[in-house]
Amino acid sequence: MPKIPGINHLEAVRALEKVGFYIIRQGKHIVLTNGVRIVTIPRHNPVNAFTMGGIARDAGLTVEEFKKLL
Repeated sequence: MPKIPGINHLEAVRALEKVGFYIIRQGKHIVLTNGVRIVTIPRHNPVNAFTMGGIARDAGLTVEEFKKLL
């Protein structure tokens, strides 16, 4: 799984909002959806690199596409 190291959880939320995701629930994790996919982001700073790679994949983005959104 590709790595995306050192990403703040709020930066990840902003990047996903640029491609149409919106927050549906918040707590210890932030849950976003675009109507088709559901993505969960933990509130950790920074988010683990492997976890962030999985989140990008679950959102239907490649690592390069996700990095361009940051």
